Amino acid sequence: MKINIGIADDHQLFLKSLSLLVGGFAGFQIVAEAMNGKELLEKLAQLPSPPDILLVDVNMPVMDGASTTAAVLKLYPTVKVVALSMKDNDATIIEMLKAGCCAYLLKDIHPTELEKALTEIHSTGQYYNDASNVNYRRLLLQSEQKQTLTEREREFLHLACSDLTYKAIAAKMNVTERTVDGYREILFNKLNVQSRTGMVLEALRRQLVSL
Repeated sequence: MKINIGIADDHQLFLKSLSLLVGGFAGFQIVAEAMNGKELLEKLAQLPSPPDILLVDVNMPVMDGASTTAAVLKLYPTVKVVALSMKDNDATIIEMLKAGCCAYLLKDIHPTELEKALTEIHSTGQYYNDASNVNYRRLLLQSEQKQTLTEREREFLHLACSDLTYKAIAAKMNVTERTVDGYREILFNKLNVQSRTGMVLEALRRQLVSL
């Protein structure tokens, strides 16, 4: 029984080259190729059954990697989606893992390592032997931890989104200005921002507060 693979990448030369490479691995066959997420979903709908593994490019037109991953898993929850990218920055990794990817592979991966990764992903649903993917899981956990705010931190954040000065916020919270400075530094770190304006914008983006 062959392992069925689908690939979505907007660079046609890379798409065709990767298809030839993976299709040449023993026990693997390519059942779908697409240039973007929308095209991938259309091709998946025409298959008698979904692929075992999907290799999805992070940056694509029409539907990017994260949107494609989320849409695929909503329709085909048993598919193992693997992110493919030239980038290894934390934000991109976390976005793809949160969308549901089980592994994140860089496009310069050695063919032997790629075959090993696909085999392990098919059998376990994860890629454990890749140290970088262990690190990606750590990044995701840290991201989730940063989303968690204490009740007092939420109170400070709500007040910081008003026109009150930090001194006025300290008085309203019945704490010292130094304590408020501490809350500010904690929130800057948890939201990964460097200014009060950035903190407010990020809090709104994450729907931690509403104005």
